[in-house]
Amino acid sequence: MKTPGNRLTPLATAVMLSLTPALAMAQEAAPAEDTLEHVEVTGKYTVTERIDTATGLGLTLQETPQSVSVITKERIRDQALDTVIDVVQNTTGVSFRMLDNVRNTLQSRGFDITTYQIDGVPLPWSLAADSGETVADVAIFERVEFVRGSTGLLTGVGDPSGSINLVRKHADSTDLAGDVSFALGTWNNFEVMADVSTGLNDEGTIRGRVVAKYEDSESYLDIFTNESTVLYGVVEGDITDRTLVRVGMSYQNNVPKGNFWGGLVGLYSDGTPTDWDVSTTTSADWTRWETKNTNIFANVEHTFNNGWELRVNYSRMDYKKPDVRLLYVYGSLDKETGAGLIAWPYRAEGESSLDSLDIQLKGDYKLFDTMHEFVIGGLYSDQSAIAETYSVVSSDPLAISDFYTWGNAWSEPVWTDAPDTVAQDMDTEQKGFYAATRLNLTEQLKVIAGGRIASWERSGNSYGTPTDFGETGVFIPYAGLLYDVTEQHRVYASYTDIFQPQNAVNRYGEYLDSLQGVTYEMGLKSRFLDERLNTAISVFKIDQDNLAQDDIAEDGTPYYVPDSPATIAQREAQGTESTGFEVEVVGQPVDGWNINVGWSQFEAEDAEGNDVNPSYPRKQFKLFTTYNFIDSMPGLTIGGGVNWMDEVSQSGVTQEAVAITNLMAKYSFSDRVDVQLNVNNLFDEEYYNYISSNAQIQYGQPRFTQVRFNYSF
Repeated sequence: MKTPGNRLTPLATAVMLSLTPALAMAQEAAPAEDTLEHVEVTGKYTVTERIDTATGLGLTLQETPQSVSVITKERIRDQALDTVIDVVQNTTGVSFRMLDNVRNTLQSRGFDITTYQIDGVPLPWSLAADSGETVADVAIFERVEFVRGSTGLLTGVGDPSGSINLVRKHADSTDLAGDVSFALGTWNNFEVMADVSTGLNDEGTIRGRVVAKYEDSESYLDIFTNESTVLYGVVEGDITDRTLVRVGMSYQNNVPKGNFWGGLVGLYSDGTPTDWDVSTTTSADWTRWETKNTNIFANVEHTFNNGWELRVNYSRMDYKKPDVRLLYVYGSLDKETGAGLIAWPYRAEGESSLDSLDIQLKGDYKLFDTMHEFVIGGLYSDQSAIAETYSVVSSDPLAISDFYTWGNAWSEPVWTDAPDTVAQDMDTEQKGFYAATRLNLTEQLKVIAGGRIASWERSGNSYGTPTDFGETGVFIPYAGLLYDVTEQHRVYASYTDIFQPQNAVNRYGEYLDSLQGVTYEMGLKSRFLDERLNTAISVFKIDQDNLAQDDIAEDGTPYYVPDSPATIAQREAQGTESTGFEVEVVGQPVDGWNINVGWSQFEAEDAEGNDVNPSYPRKQFKLFTTYNFIDSMPGLTIGGGVNWMDEVSQSGVTQEAVAITNLMAKYSFSDRVDVQLNVNNLFDEEYYNYISSNAQIQYGQPRFTQVRFNYSF
């Protein structure tokens, strides 16, 4: 059922404030050159580039009244980060939970991150997040930006956890330049990559860039392999001195075989914990979960004579799952006999497409003899998705007589010749209009005020249940205040509403109501050593209702979505509150030494005092640093770090606090040739990176070593 949203708050005045520039646009504006993007790098892991991820106003990290972390291309290369999940694992205040070898959930401040952006354009995950977005390769991205806290002003919904912005590599070189590398690693891991840029005409007004990467690897998991192909191309043209046009396409094809679906049994039937070898899997050699992702995009950026900037972005995202064959193993395992487990085979194919159009206008305006900033924009997106399943004609007996000796030897069932059930056929439409302004009340005091009017509607069919719900005209206010205590120290506060439609289903097959609530944040951002070292301290409080939580019966067993023993049903938790704080230090305190260190912690409970999302780590410490011997041996760089998280427990399964240590060393033989060694999980710690409500577990990656050779030109 569709219900209109009308959630005006006292901060509705923010809309009036944000629209005042419309009255002042005819007045004197700042010179055009003052609004052009400015980049200054103070160390390999710090940038002062203006970002749009949180407010759209093109503010620096210091000017943004929220917690923001950026993983730069140098950090990605130093740590040999391959996927979005690798980046998340090394970012302050963010965590992930592995569901299987394709799907992952990302978390911040106790809640799932359900939206992301590419070049500032908001995009939803595909339905069920099963199209491989979280394992997308970051080879095509210049950097990854994380904004923690609600980002409803730009992302279309007020997600209380945060948002990720993946910034593509641009064609910014007029000369032939690039990198070619190949790497060898543990478990027969092989990678080769090329990244080439060049001008396409004598004037350099037309430029191109191509990135290609291929990876083939086995795994620490028995019978699991993965093959990945990444292609990216972009052409940029300076149509005039003030107009830039960019068109491009990216493609990624992942082919994991022998992949997990679900996890290992974490508890025996008598309640004692299991102890598996980390290589153990419940899969079979015929399973696979191939995903294909094709993204076609076009951007136009124009700067008017008065310095105002217009940006128009179009994106077409196509996901395909041409042949998914899975095996889910569940049940109550007898410690002595190995009996009690059941295997459930599954085969499906599906595809989804997403068209999105984003238009944004921003610039400076003069009011009361003072210059202020303003942004106005709109977004429209339409996502369609369909998934069809095959039925089993005949198969092995469902019961596994002895899991200890089965050896993954489950024969592939005989399926129907063609799909015979439409599991999902959904259309999701999202529309939004936003406006915001930054008022420079004094030289030290700035106020940001704005809001978004959002509409989100979904219709179709899900596992035989007609679905038609959404909300229209929901107002999401945003307000921020910044005050410069000194030239080095800035305090801030921000407020925004939470509005988040959910892709969660209850035990009756019905989608849950949208999340609703508010987010408060206060913090201090400081700069030291001539801005070589930056620190950020924040405290936050999040209140919300209708939070999706696993639906557990009184005897501790979970309810499942109808006709899907692999999907735990969800319930709506009311009165949820999350409070906590974060600290981050990043920069280059002395020449050659780069550092990024962060601490985060929170408490999250519902109105009855129950922990929400108990398998998400409450405390995390993340450190990575490198040092280049610029005086004695300038070719040598060494580095390392630690990712620590506190104890988590769910459904009787406990993961003790664990610290994962990573090392790197790089030697540059010249400006063109270098070799790099990375060792992840140096001490080969054994730990769970997944605990479910039905006490299933998965182990994290053991020690992994990789050597990479790189040639630059």
